[in-house]
Amino acid sequence: MNALEITSMSTKGQIVIPMSIRSVLNVDSGAKFVVVTDGENILLKPIEQPRMMMFKELVKKAHSLVKDAGIKHADLKGIIKKARSEDRS
Repeated sequence: MNALEITSMSTKGQIVIPMSIRSVLNVDSGAKFVVVTDGENILLKPIEQPRMMMFKELVKKAHSLVKDAGIKHADLKGIIKKARSEDRS
């Protein structure tokens, strides 16, 4: 569903997201957003806090992947150190 509204920015850089848009996205006050630009456009993407069950499933999957890869607890310190030293740009 596409929705078009016009809003303006305050002197503090604040923008009001019109009620019709908030309703479509089902966002309330206090909602968090990722803000991205390509130098010409601005994209606001609502961020949902993950549910605990989702987090537990990710941890379970990570444990399974580590086990399948044959990684031992003693290996983790070196793996973490190497990952932190890699260029992430």
